[in-house]
Amino acid sequence: MKVTSVEPIAVDLPLARPIKMSGVEIAVSENVFARIETDDGLVGWGEASSSPSMTGETVESMVAAIEYLAPFLEGRDPADFEANLAEMNWRMYGNASAKTVLEMALYDLAGKAQQKPIAELLGGTKRTSIPVLYMLATGDIQVDVAEAAEKAKAGVTNMKIKVGGKPVEQDIERTNAIREAVNGGVQLSADCNQGWSVDEALAYVRGASKSLDFLEQPVMGHDVEGMAKIAAESACPIGADEGLHSFDDIRKHHQMGAAEGGSLKMIKLGGVTRAYEATELFDELGMHVNLAGKVAESSVSSSAVLQIAAAAPSIAWGVSITSQYLKKDIVKDGIQVVDGMAELPAGAGLGVEVDADALKEFARS
Repeated sequence: MKVTSVEPIAVDLPLARPIKMSGVEIAVSENVFARIETDDGLVGWGEASSSPSMTGETVESMVAAIEYLAPFLEGRDPADFEANLAEMNWRMYGNASAKTVLEMALYDLAGKAQQKPIAELLGGTKRTSIPVLYMLATGDIQVDVAEAAEKAKAGVTNMKIKVGGKPVEQDIERTNAIREAVNGGVQLSADCNQGWSVDEALAYVRGASKSLDFLEQPVMGHDVEGMAKIAAESACPIGADEGLHSFDDIRKHHQMGAAEGGSLKMIKLGGVTRAYEATELFDELGMHVNLAGKVAESSVSSSAVLQIAAAAPSIAWGVSITSQYLKKDIVKDGIQVVDGMAELPAGAGLGVEVDADALKEFARS
C-alpha cells in the first residue's frame, strides 16, 4: 500500500455556543483536514485546529505546509510511522500541527489496512470507556455553577473551569462556588491558558487551590521558574500545557518541580506517535496525564485523542475531547459523550466516517 494523493481542506466549524478562555471568546474553530488516498483505494483522514498562540501556525500556514510535504509522502507506506515522521521533519522544520494532520491520516490508513483501531497500533487497547472532562467556560458564575451541578447530578466526574481574563478575585469566587456545587464527587480542575502573571497566579492558588484537583498552565509556557514558584505555594498539583512541546520540556518541568502532570496535545508534540510516547514518559516520571484536543475539533481528531487514551499507561487527569462543543460534527455517527464518558470507536483506524456533505458545507472556498 502506497500513498497516491494528499489533499488539505480548510474549514470553519461553528461552536454550539461561544467558549471563553483567558479573555478570548471562540465562536468558530478554524481547522484543517487532510484526505490521503492510497493505490488500493483506501482513504484516511486527519484534522487539527489552528492555534497560532500554541504552535505558531494558522490555517493558511498549515495548508501550505501540507501542500509542501505532500509530494514527499506520495509513494510511501502509511504504516512506516517513524520513517514518515523522519521524512517530514527532515523536509520541514516545526509545523507540528500540519504534521499532526498528516500523521493522523496515515494512522487511519494503516489501521484500516490492518483492520485494527489505532490504539492497537500503539500500545494495545487498555480501556474502551474514557472519562471526558466537561468545560465550564461561560465566565458567568451563575451559569457555570448551575451547569456544574447539573452535570454532576448526571454522573459527570471530570470538569475543567476556564479561568483568566477577569479579575482574579472573580475567578476565585467562581471556582470555590463550583466546588461547593459539585461537592467531592468530581475531579475539578482549572485552566488559565497562560493568562496570569506570577503574582496573579499566586493570589489565585492562595484563594482557590484547595477547591481543585489540579491547576493548568497559570502563566506563560516558557516561564518554568514561575510555574515552580506557584507549585510551591499551591494546595493542588500544577499541570503544564502550553509549556510542553517536547520530551525535554516534560523532563524540565518535572526536574524543576514546576508540574506534577500536564495536558498532552498532538499539535504540540507533532502527531500521534509522539503524543503516545509522551504518555509513556509521564508514566515513567510518575506524572499525571491529561490528553486533549484543541477547541474545537470534530470527531476525526477527537477519535485520535481517544485512541491514544485507550492505549496510554494512565489517564489520571482525564481526557478533553472537543467535538461535543461543535454546532454540527462532520462525521456520521460522531463520538457521543454520555454522562461524562466516551466509548472508543469500534471500527478500524480512527473508527469514524467523514460526512463529505457536512465537510463541504463548512469548507472555505
